[in-house]
Amino acid sequence: MKRVALCVAMLFLMAAFSAPVSAKVVMNLGWQTADDSAYGELVTIFSGLVDEYTQGEVVVKRRCCGQIGGEEDGFKSLQIGIVDGFIITMNNVSPHYPLMDVFVLPYIFNSLEHASEVLEGPIGDRFRDQLYAKTGVYLLSYNAVEPRDMYNTKRPIRSMDDMKGLKLRVPKNKIMISTFQAFGAEPVPLAWSEMSTALQTGTVEGGDNGTFVIRSQKFFDLADNLTVLDHFTSFSPLFCSKRFLGKLTDAQRDAVIKAGRDAGRLHRANMLKKIEECRSYLEANGMKITRPDRTPFIEAARKLQDEILSKRSAEFREMVDQIRASSGSKNDA
Repeated sequence: MKRVALCVAMLFLMAAFSAPVSAKVVMNLGWQTADDSAYGELVTIFSGLVDEYTQGEVVVKRRCCGQIGGEEDGFKSLQIGIVDGFIITMNNVSPHYPLMDVFVLPYIFNSLEHASEVLEGPIGDRFRDQLYAKTGVYLLSYNAVEPRDMYNTKRPIRSMDDMKGLKLRVPKNKIMISTFQAFGAEPVPLAWSEMSTALQTGTVEGGDNGTFVIRSQKFFDLADNLTVLDHFTSFSPLFCSKRFLGKLTDAQRDAVIKAGRDAGRLHRANMLKKIEECRSYLEANGMKITRPDRTPFIEAARKLQDEILSKRSAEFREMVDQIRASSGSKNDA
């Protein structure tokens, strides 16, 4: 009996030592701005929640500053599965999924709060589902919503007349190009990676970005004038690939999705409180802030919206109608 018991004990020990140790799943998460930017703050929140919700089974690796590519190519990289996750500004998604352009329309939202209601409500949920079904890219979180503030090296913008002839960098997005044309400027489509050099050499005289990006990229060192128009309401979703989701167990997948939703809401709440503080920082660092009467800009935007709607799909028009009719929003545009 002792010999049998000893054999059984040895078998248990051998099984224990030979049992496979479950490896951690690594999520390489990329973004193009600096590590200490608003995107970096989001990743800090998200990675902490992923660690908590998966009990350390999934690890988020930070890949800032374009380490695994730029935003223009990021969505395609997610589709083919060569990247796990990426934060991409909404307008850089539109070439791959045109319905995103609904959110790019100038003055489509009448406030940041309205934008948050739409994205976190049924419209945002349907959009997430449609995006995944048609592209294989999953939108984990919409994240902070913020205005795109305008900056330039030439003159303060006090009215639409001051926009005339300004060479402003715009992303390679047709709606954004048309918007600046409607405002009287001369838009120059340019990749984000070329912006700083173009501003320094005079290839462009300004552009627009989220308020926090202007600060993190130190554009206050290059341009003296900041214009607050709230013409675009911007957000930069956190996406992950279908291939990455396929590496996860059901429990891990649910935990990562929950971490994305929770991180996005926390990040949005944090950033909403800091927008005016950020503008004050830019002013303290030499930028002159103007807040022109938005009425002529809104009128121009509404005309442009109608022109665009006449050329887009029924699905596009329906989504615009839903946003215009959504709670708290008789759209001002």
